[in-house]
Amino acid sequence: MENKKLWAGRFEKSTDEMINEFQASINFDKRMYHEDIEGSIAHAKMLAAQNIISADDCKKIVDGLKNILEKIDHDEFNFSVDLEDIHMNIEKSLTDSIGEAGGRLHTARSRNDQVALDTHLYVRRQVVEVQKLIVEVEKALVNAAEKYRSVIMPGYTHLQRAQPILLAHHLMAYFSMLSRDLDRFKGVYDRADIMPLGAGALAGTTFPIDRQRVANDLNFKNIYNNSLDAVSDRDYILEFMSAASILMIHLSRLSEELILWCSREFSFIELDDAHCTGSSMMPQKKNPDVPELVRGKTGRVIGHLMAMLTTVKALPLAYNKDLQEDKEGLFDVIDTIKFSLAVYAEIINGIKVNESNMLKAVEEDFSNATDLADYLVKKNLPFREAHAVSGKIVHDCIAKNIYLKDMTLDDFKKYSDLFAEDIHEAIKPETCVANRNSFGGTAYHQVEMQIISAREIIFSQENFIEKVN
Repeated sequence: MENKKLWAGRFEKSTDEMINEFQASINFDKRMYHEDIEGSIAHAKMLAAQNIISADDCKKIVDGLKNILEKIDHDEFNFSVDLEDIHMNIEKSLTDSIGEAGGRLHTARSRNDQVALDTHLYVRRQVVEVQKLIVEVEKALVNAAEKYRSVIMPGYTHLQRAQPILLAHHLMAYFSMLSRDLDRFKGVYDRADIMPLGAGALAGTTFPIDRQRVANDLNFKNIYNNSLDAVSDRDYILEFMSAASILMIHLSRLSEELILWCSREFSFIELDDAHCTGSSMMPQKKNPDVPELVRGKTGRVIGHLMAMLTTVKALPLAYNKDLQEDKEGLFDVIDTIKFSLAVYAEIINGIKVNESNMLKAVEEDFSNATDLADYLVKKNLPFREAHAVSGKIVHDCIAKNIYLKDMTLDDFKKYSDLFAEDIHEAIKPETCVANRNSFGGTAYHQVEMQIISAREIIFSQENFIEKVN
């Protein structure tokens, strides 16, 4: 039986069918067809410019590759598992269509540096798409913060009501997280923006290639200066997965809060019907399935990062087949975070806030106890003494089943003569919020400044994305 593998010259036997299936990557790496063809066109033009192949062969190759691209775009291309991967599928189709010239394309190139190039191009493009989606979630958060800028809610520590804050302040915390996420992906872009082609299998090539020309044609800022590193480096994939994991953790934390807030026990918000599902048995149910799915998919993304770290942890230089395992996890991470970001922008835009319930949770609790202590400190009582007085008042209120707002001035004076007529104003939720005017605090002015700054950050982010796109 004739062996049709393009690398089969030194083999006497055909590859076992089970091995074919096991080692083939075409079922998942075919999504990189655009990058593979783009890189091959740049490589062919460089070979012609260096007189390694003729201008006529170059034209045939480029035209043939463009024809293959059009076929794949229109779902008219037949991928073969026997040809293992996207590179061999395209090269075999090219050779079949243009003849001998197609066999010259792989001159001065290995699949090792070719797949590295494809992955660099693919990751670089996906980083830009992810950043665009992050910006859309940021915009949704800022819009919601502006819409509900005066809504007061409990701030929590240990999931216990702690101090009154603005809902806008809470939302802007997630904006800050996402802003850092976008910056992390900028770093991923930088590490993906290095051109590996020309490294060959591991040691370079004997042909007089021009790597800088290829880098320029493909808009790479840098070129690998070590051929061993070029074919074995997967840092940029690890960094992408790491940045994606941190991003998903942030979305998971937000998901957890939305799930709690839309429960009957909290009743702080209501999610749009379009983002929830019902129960097949219980007709009253409105389940926050989308936030739950995002929370669940976070473990999936983190799992892919752990798998990739484990794959590369003990690999000797240079290329090893283990590195084929980088793609399935990477592709799934990309699909998962892009889906999660896309739906989250819609979720946030569709949230309805129950302002009265949020305020009630602040008023019917002791989250203003810190302000009670601060009041005494401003009357020159040492903080530790003020803390003890406030703690005693809270203890007694709980025993009497009342709140601080229910106490009279005479009640307060039983604990300290420093209390005066202004005490009730001092412990109102609105006052508690307004007084926290330290930089980055929850005061109305500070949150307004955060929103203004966020708009400027988004403008800068969009300009950056436009430049690299």
